[in-house]
Amino acid sequence: MERFQEPCNTSCFSDQNVERLISVAKDRTYPDSSHLFWEGDVSDKLFLLKSGRIKITKSTDEGKELILYMYQAGDLVGQVDPFHSTKHNFTAEVVEEADVWLIEQKDIEILICQHCDFSIDFMKWMGIHHRLTQTKFRDLMMYGKPGALCSTLIRLSNTYGEELEDGGILINKKITHTDLSNMIGATRESVNRMLSDLRKKGVVEYENGMIVIRELEHLQEICHCEMCPKEICRI
Repeated sequence: MERFQEPCNTSCFSDQNVERLISVAKDRTYPDSSHLFWEGDVSDKLFLLKSGRIKITKSTDEGKELILYMYQAGDLVGQVDPFHSTKHNFTAEVVEEADVWLIEQKDIEILICQHCDFSIDFMKWMGIHHRLTQTKFRDLMMYGKPGALCSTLIRLSNTYGEELEDGGILINKKITHTDLSNMIGATRESVNRMLSDLRKKGVVEYENGMIVIRELEHLQEICHCEMCPKEICRI
């Protein structure tokens, strides 16, 4: 099969093991604003995205939404634990209509028992997800809101970035200030101020409503970037 465009979190699976996943999956389509699952649902399925986008969110008691992850084609979504029965700690909402392969936990367990190479790839996938979570918490907690914003812009550039002829990096998705505030747990007003400062310094600018990064090194300096691989440093 044709490989998905990277960065995607199934890059750790061999072509054969991706085919094994698809062979036990069911085709599903989810429209915009629908949900793959809600926080508190039993986590007994995984979803492999063919197309579309999914955001993973966590809500506070006050109703504030924090965007934890954004998934796209080629990503495996969910938190199945093959050894325990667990519940989802977050909600998966469809941002762009999504075609997915739905994979039941019992089928994943059979693949793990039958194919040692699949079990190794599956553990690699779990490890990538764990590292992604660790680095996101580092970004959100260690260097204040400016560091969290700069890290998020870097992650967006790794996920949706297109290099321009003049050396800039276009984030080829319209990301609102509200989206950015939900990604870093800040108010929209504080995001407005921080982006305004970055624009005055020539670090970022806007073209047709989309963000262009002009000084990537400046962003990396503010968030003390550790130069993680793109499969980890993504939104």
